[in-house]
Parts: sequence; structure tokens; C-alpha cells
Amino acid sequence: MAVAVSPLAPKTYPDLPPVDGVRFATGAAGIRYQGRTDVLLALFDKGTEVAGVFTRSKCPSAPVDWCKTKLEGGKARALVVNSGNANAFTGKLGAEAVKTTASLAAKALDVPQSEIFLASTGVIGEPLDASKFEGVLEPLRDAASPDGALDAARAIMTTDTYPKVAVARTEIDGVPIVITGIAKGAGMIAPDMATMLSFIFTDAPIDAPVLQSLLTRGVQGSFNSITVDSDTSTSDTLLLFATGAAAHRGAPRIKTKGDRKLKPFRKALDALLLDLAHQVVKDGEGARKFVEIVVEGAASPGAARKIARSIADSPLVKTAIAGEDANWGRIVMAVGKAGEKAERDKLAIWFGDIRVAYKGMRDPAYDEAAVSRLMQADKIDIRVDLGLGEGSARLWTCDLTKAYVEINGDYRS
Repeated sequence: MAVAVSPLAPKTYPDLPPVDGVRFATGAAGIRYQGRTDVLLALFDKGTEVAGVFTRSKCPSAPVDWCKTKLEGGKARALVVNSGNANAFTGKLGAEAVKTTASLAAKALDVPQSEIFLASTGVIGEPLDASKFEGVLEPLRDAASPDGALDAARAIMTTDTYPKVAVARTEIDGVPIVITGIAKGAGMIAPDMATMLSFIFTDAPIDAPVLQSLLTRGVQGSFNSITVDSDTSTSDTLLLFATGAAAHRGAPRIKTKGDRKLKPFRKALDALLLDLAHQVVKDGEGARKFVEIVVEGAASPGAARKIARSIADSPLVKTAIAGEDANWGRIVMAVGKAGEKAERDKLAIWFGDIRVAYKGMRDPAYDEAAVSRLMQADKIDIRVDLGLGEGSARLWTCDLTKAYVEINGDYRS
């Protein structure tokens, strides 16, 4: 089924400067469809450090298991990603498929299997025929180029309507550093440690344990603060690769997470992660509205987050937004069902800058026409104040439209 590009898609893509020590190539292996680009190969210079976060689903994919094990070494020479098949819930066949893929890659690329990372996205429960990688990786190795980040983002798309890319420029001790990221994801999005697939590349000379600390912290306010449909993928994988090439230009190696020289890089990485996370929400299957939800005055930060998720994941809230209906009663419902402390007569709710409910009642100054006009915008801001404490949280979601049902109803057709 052909799907139109999301109306929330970016109008232009940023220039993606090469990251010294990283090369990309894409190709077609016929994983699910013939003649469709479905393989991404990224090659890294020797000594590249790697960090990663993954789904905490109790039914993780075989590539997730593989990456978790290889991450212990902290080094990476290659990344192989396929779309069209998630290689999830495939038992021993799935484990054998990742071993076969890694073996083929190691031979084709002349790098250790222990430094090869794998990711897959697509249909769950169907065995991945890893033999389809035979004869594919060698041409990709020869064609790999530093300028292929946008094509790489396109190669990992499934129900995405546009490739998701971001770039940040920063410095370490005055030496310029570049960070480039790509992501895919449109449905089955309620990340728990990462997003469906996202890969970040930088020339910064940062040791793997420090990268891991940065990434684990960075996803909390970005990828772990978005939801499209409340469903956490079996394949969530976020990997950060640092080639260290900027050391040749005088950048000092960062060996501890407390190093003050790391501050600009941390800020830039956090901004890039948030940019990619927002793009995932804006490409939510069938999405027409980008929604920011802020919960304040909760008994604790954890309570605020749980209440915000209750609002963001509610089909009734999301369908009301899709219908441009300022039905704040559904917000009240979502707060009340969250299971956290709340007092009806202290609750206040805003749509944009318009307070719609206050002290357990509709706001005395409520103007239906004004709120209805606000609901016609592409971006909707919802704020809730529980009036109980200092806990706060911020999440992002999208509306729920008929197109979501159509896309997922036809997904395997």
C-alpha cells in the first residue's frame, strides 16, 4: 500500500558532512522484496569505539542478542543492517542467521566477527535467509563512500515515509567535532532504552565506557520520552560509533565521563538524539499532529512520567486530537487512570496557552471557539498541573488516525 509522505516531514534535509573514519554503502539483497534497497553497510576505521542501548523487551530479536554480546569488546569495524525482516522470534534459526551474516561480513570485509554489529527491522516471526547476503557485501565494501548517510537512512526504512537524519557540530578542547545520526521508526514505537533503529557516528576520540554513559543518559530525555502507539519493539537498537579521527587534528582523548572538556559534546549529542526522536514521532504511522505533553506538580518525577505516558498512550486522547476536538475530559480520564497520586480539585489543564480546566471544573473563562482554532495546528501542546509537588516530565507523541489502522491492517499483505 502506497503511503503519502507525512505532512510533518521536514521540508529540507541538512547537509551531512562526512565523518572521518566512516564509509557507507547500500544495496539490494532481496530480503523481502526483489529490487528494493534493503541492506546498509557502514565501515569504520580500526580503533573505532562503540556504545549501545537496546530494547528491554523480554522477546528481543537475534541481532539485539548479538550486539549486546559484542558490545562488551567496545570496538567496531562494521555495521550491517537489513530491512524487510526483523529476525525476531525466530529461535535457533535466528541465532544461526546472525552468525552466518557475521561470518559472511567478516570474510568480505576482512575484519573480526567480534567487531561486527548487526541490526534487522521488518516482519517478526519469519526466519531470515542469511544466504541472501552472499555476494552482496563485497560490492558494497568496494562502493563504500563517506557521503552516503542519507542513502543509509533510506535503506533502513520500512513503513517510514521519509528518511530521518540529523547533524551536530561541536568541539572538544577547541577542536571541531562532527556528529551525524540516522534513524528509522514509524510504528511499534514506545522505546525502552532506544528507538527501533538509530545509528550515530562521530569523529570524537572518546573511550567506549564514556560513550556508554553519554548514550544511556541521553536517551532518557529523547528516545525514551516518545511514543507513537505504546508498543515497544523487539528490535530497538541504538548504537553510537566514535572513530577518534579528530585526535589527528589535536583533539584530546576523553577517558572519563567527568572530563570537563566533554560538556559541549554531551550537549550536542543530546540535541541530536532529541532531533531524531522528534522525527520518529512526526513520522508516526498515519500521524497528522505532533503533540508535546508536559506534566507538572506531580508527587515525584516518576509519577509525572507515568501520568504523561498515560495521556500520550491513550487512544481516546489521540483520536480526539486527530479530530481536532479539544476534549479535555479525556485528559482528566488519562490522569485518573494512571495509578499515581492525583486530586481532582487541584488539577489544571492547558491546551497551548489556554487553560481549559481548573480546580476540578471547566475553566470559567473557557472559550470553545478559541480552543478549536488552536487544535487545527500541526503541533499541539498539552500541559497538566497536578498541584501536589515538584515532579515534572515531558513526552512527545502524535495523533491516532484511520491511516494507522489501514497501514497496520495491510502490513503483511
